[in-house]
Amino acid sequence: MIRSELIQKIADDNPHLYQRDVERIVNTIFEEIIDAMARGDRVELRGFGAFSVKKRDARTGRNPRTGEAVEVEEKHVPFFKTGKLLRDRLNGK
Repeated sequence: MIRSELIQKIADDNPHLYQRDVERIVNTIFEEIIDAMARGDRVELRGFGAFSVKKRDARTGRNPRTGEAVEVEEKHVPFFKTGKLLRDRLNGK
């Protein structure tokens, strides 16, 4: 599902809301999650999962084409851990 499909689904399920308002709500939620993660905060949506940021240390990597050693800088990457309810639903429980 992509963002526009999510917006359309919410708008269809809530006919009392205008589509532009639903779009603004969805965009605000995503922006708040992104802003919180940029600050290094953890975002938990009970039953769904938790978004956090993990630090990857600098290391020596390899260029897959040439096999040459390449220095990879330290970086921060997003991480998602599923919640129990989501895991149970995916596994048919």
